[in-house]
Amino acid sequence: MRFGIKTIDDFDVKGKTILLRIDINQPVDREKGTLKSIARIKACIPTLKELNEKGAKLVLLAHQGSDIEYKNFYTTQPHAKVLSELLEKEVEFIPDVCGPAAIEKIKSLKDGDILLLDNVRFVSEEQTLFEMKLQLSHEEQAQTLLVRKLAPLADLYICDAFAAAHRDQPSLCGFEQVLPSGMGRLFEKEYCVISELMESPARPCTFVLGGAKISDAFMMMETVLKAGIADKILTGGLVGNILLASKGDNIGQGSIDFIMKSNYGEYIEVAKKLYEEYPDNIVLPVDLAYVEGGVRKEAEIGSVPEDIGSTDIGSKTAEMYKEIILSSATVFVNGPMGVFEQSETELGTKAVWDALGDTKAYTVVGGGDSITATTKYEKTALISYICTGGGALIRFLTGEELPVVKALRHGAEIE
Repeated sequence: MRFGIKTIDDFDVKGKTILLRIDINQPVDREKGTLKSIARIKACIPTLKELNEKGAKLVLLAHQGSDIEYKNFYTTQPHAKVLSELLEKEVEFIPDVCGPAAIEKIKSLKDGDILLLDNVRFVSEEQTLFEMKLQLSHEEQAQTLLVRKLAPLADLYICDAFAAAHRDQPSLCGFEQVLPSGMGRLFEKEYCVISELMESPARPCTFVLGGAKISDAFMMMETVLKAGIADKILTGGLVGNILLASKGDNIGQGSIDFIMKSNYGEYIEVAKKLYEEYPDNIVLPVDLAYVEGGVRKEAEIGSVPEDIGSTDIGSKTAEMYKEIILSSATVFVNGPMGVFEQSETELGTKAVWDALGDTKAYTVVGGGDSITATTKYEKTALISYICTGGGALIRFLTGEELPVVKALRHGAEIE
C-alpha cells in the first residue's frame, strides 16, 4: 500500500475478474478509423501485462473523445487492435459497455483473457455534463447503471487512469465503493513521481504553462507560487494572453473577443491579482505572433495591430524562454505556446521543446497536447518524465485531493 492506496502487490489476482479502468484516449483519424498516437496506450501496457501474466481475467474500461462535445466521442475498437499488437496477445473488443452482450461476454471469460468494452462515455452518466450538473457523491455513483451492472461480475477494481483522476465519474469513482480496489503500475508511478518532485524540486524550478485549460492553469499557478514551489512561471497560449490583457496590454481585439466569447473574461481579474502579487515570478511574452494572409507576422507588446488575434508567442519571447529553461534545474511543462499544429504558428512551442531536449534539468511534461508536441518534435527520449495526465496533473499540483485518489483510499478498506 502506498499513500493509503492498495497496489497490485496487495492482491492475489489469479483467476480473478478485474475491472481495469485505463486512459487510452488518443487523437483519432476518423476517415481511416485509426489512432494518430498510441502514447497513452503504451503507458498502460506494463499493468496489463503483469495482471495478464498472473492469470487474471481483465475487463478494460476506457473513454475516447472529448467529454463535453458528444460529436467527438468515438468507439474504442481501434484501441483493441493496438493493444493486441503491443501485448502480442488478442484483446477482444465488444461494441457494448454494460448491456446484455457485455455482461454475457464477461461471464464467459477464462483466466488470461482480456476484453475491451466500448467507450464508457456512450453511457450518459459517464459524461462530464452529467458529472457537472448532478454532482453525485461517490456513494450515489455506486448506484449508477454502469456500477450496478458490472460490479457484481468482478472480484476487484484497479484504476490505472491517472490522466483522468481529476474526473468524478462512475467508472473512476463508483466501483471503489463496492469492490476491493487499488491502483495500477502507471497510476502508482505517476502519483509517486509527481509527489516526490513537489516535495523538494531541484532549484531553480520553472513552470511553463500554455494551452487553453484556463481554470486549471490559474488554480495551479496560485498554489505553486504561494507554496514557493515555482521560482518562475513562463506563460504562453491563452494563459499568457489573459495575463497580458489583465495588465491592459494590447494583444489584439481578436484575442480579446475570443477570451470573452469563450467565457474566460472572469479570469482577467484573477490574473491581474496574481500578477500584482507575484510580478517577479510570472514571466509574460514580450512579443506575439499572428497570421495575416497566410504569413506569420510578429509584433512587440504595445505594437500589436488592433484587429488581430495572436496565435503564438514571438521570436524574442521564445528566445527568452529557452534561456530560462536551459538555466533551470527542474522544469514542468503543461500546454503549448500557440497553435503548434500549423507551421506558421509553431515557432514558440518548438523553441520550448528544443530547450527541453537540450537542458540538463529534470523535465516533466504533462497533458495530451504536450505529449503530442513531444512526439512531433521527437523529444520523447530526452524528457525525464512524461505524465499522461493534463488536467489531473494540474489539479494534483494545486494540492487538491483528486476524486479518484479519494475513492481509491475508500476502496482500500474493502475486503
